[in-house]
Amino acid sequence: MSSFNLNKGDRFSLSKAAPGLTIVKIGMGWNPNEEPGGPEFDLDVSAFSIGGDFKIPSDSYFTFYGQIRMGNKIEDKVEKGLFRPFTEDGAIIGAIDDPDGSRSDGDDDEDMFIDLSKVSPKVEQIIICCTICKYPNDNKKDRRTLDLNFGKVDDCYIRIVDESNGSEILRYDLKDQYTNEDAVEFGRLFRVGESWEFEAMGRAHTGSLQTLVDMYT
Repeated sequence: MSSFNLNKGDRFSLSKAAPGLTIVKIGMGWNPNEEPGGPEFDLDVSAFSIGGDFKIPSDSYFTFYGQIRMGNKIEDKVEKGLFRPFTEDGAIIGAIDDPDGSRSDGDDDEDMFIDLSKVSPKVEQIIICCTICKYPNDNKKDRRTLDLNFGKVDDCYIRIVDESNGSEILRYDLKDQYTNEDAVEFGRLFRVGESWEFEAMGRAHTGSLQTLVDMYT
């Protein structure tokens, strides 16, 4: 099966394209334009599993690197000693944090896995996001990160892969110029009856991860 390329706003039926689809890999990538001697980019992938009220049912339905410190973690099957966050219903295994991009090696910069059969009935949609990490209150970090935004990041994309056979189902390349924003909702998986669909969102915000947390908690 050939992969489908989506544009912003497109909706795509995963269940029709891949009947019997259960576990999907969400791969995301980017190429920051780091200036010589300038601050380093640290981009992070997160997911919000939200209900009909557009809020997460509980804190564990917010999948991000911080969940590891809270004990909601599972060891990676391949890279032993590295841990991934996971949701209360066991449906989402989140990304391994890759602060400097050294793990990607030409592949996705970060990825997560979703078992659609395990998603809680409390959850109506799963929003996949990427944010630029900033350190405004930490003198040990580089405060110049406050000036970073997605306008300085090229080749952002999200893709969905059928984990059972490794085939890419769809890909969405973000083409907008986000010259002020540091948080982007790349896309969302949502229920339509018993089926799952994906929408290419490309919706950007200022305020980094905290803005998204305020929206969905």
